[in-house]
Amino acid sequence: MHVLRYTFIIYMIDTSIFQGKKAAYFTLGCKLNFSETSTFGKMLSEMGVQTAEKGEQADICLINTCSVTEVADHKCRQAIHRLVREHPGAFVVVTGCYAQLEPEKVAHIEGVDLVLGSNEKANLIQFLSEGFVGRGNTASYLTQRTKDIKSFAPSCSRGNRTRYFLKVQDGCDYFCTYCTIPYARGFSRNPTIASLVAQAEQAAQEGGKEIVLTGVNIGDFGKTTGESFLELVKALDAVDGIKRYRISSLEPDLLSDELIRYCAQSRAFMPHFHIPLQSGSDTVLKLMHRHYDSRLFADKIQRVKELMPDAFIGVDVMVGCRGETPECFEETYKLLDTLDVSQLHVFPYSERPGTSALNIPYVVSDADKRQRSQRLLDLSDRKTQTFYARYINKVEEVLFEKATRGRAMHGFTRNYIRVELSAAEAREEYDNQLMTGRLGDFNHDKTALKWIG
Repeated sequence: MHVLRYTFIIYMIDTSIFQGKKAAYFTLGCKLNFSETSTFGKMLSEMGVQTAEKGEQADICLINTCSVTEVADHKCRQAIHRLVREHPGAFVVVTGCYAQLEPEKVAHIEGVDLVLGSNEKANLIQFLSEGFVGRGNTASYLTQRTKDIKSFAPSCSRGNRTRYFLKVQDGCDYFCTYCTIPYARGFSRNPTIASLVAQAEQAAQEGGKEIVLTGVNIGDFGKTTGESFLELVKALDAVDGIKRYRISSLEPDLLSDELIRYCAQSRAFMPHFHIPLQSGSDTVLKLMHRHYDSRLFADKIQRVKELMPDAFIGVDVMVGCRGETPECFEETYKLLDTLDVSQLHVFPYSERPGTSALNIPYVVSDADKRQRSQRLLDLSDRKTQTFYARYINKVEEVLFEKATRGRAMHGFTRNYIRVELSAAEAREEYDNQLMTGRLGDFNHDKTALKWIG
């Protein structure tokens, strides 16, 4: 199959070609991907494209992909095949990390019309309009070497959600041995604080009350502009109308004591942190080329809890990576068991082509990965339920989020406790409302506390 490469050309877009068209969107992976997809959707909506409802045929399909594991790659291929099948004749666009890392594979999937790498997705509308008008029978792909990925696609949108997601940074310079993200998204880069404040102000004007800060390595903010993440936090804290901010993920070596102190007394930054650990074994952390050791991580948790005793702390943990002997895993389990954290995001190691981790000789079996994952998931459930139980019968402020009609409504307290309002009591007008009331006991599956009000 002949594969085309586009050259970026600036021109006026004829929006009339999109009038009355319908689009279907599918996103895999991280909050950053969801943020970008919702922004793409908003841009298309402003050009007259409507979101296809369930069962409707779409004229455009956009799939934003992930490539953090082989399982993610497989899910991406499945999603592409499914949307091509469900929307015959639609113009199919694939972007995201899998599109960047495996553009030719994606371009050769039957039904795919346009594949955009990390550099090109910033100009998605321009490429889409050109491809939509001159559509042929060939798929087009664009990809750049890591050093050439320099564009930054701004994103502050909520899509069909309640909370806004503000993209403050992209790319990563860390090159951990197991990770392909720097190859998929390029080196660390960011927009100016002034531009991000302007986006937050726009979200406030639209009625937004909570913003989640997203990125690949957001604590690295400032390399492009000479600013700092703490300066960004202080500037956003001053935006009128935004009641809550959450930091999606922050590397422990970039979580400064000064930042912790500021968040502890800030107006709108919530007592909620998500801090990647990956492994509690110093041996494994060295093999991973992480930038900290287990003691630094433990010290950061202790510091957060000293200043914010009610803080919810989520932790990323990878199990079964190369070099993780049974003794190394036990070190991880013991560390997490002793730390005052609230929830674990557990995922098994997946071999990624081209990563230096493949040179590590010790390989963990799939059976051991499953067993270790389950032990940590059980530990996570115990920790989360213990944390939640402390707030039964307490009065808390909850921001409720949009729910499907006839289903229970959910929201979160300041410190990220999930609260459930029964379907019988749920009201459409509660969406995006801050409500103060008493929390009850656990719901049926212990994933939330009931709202008493």
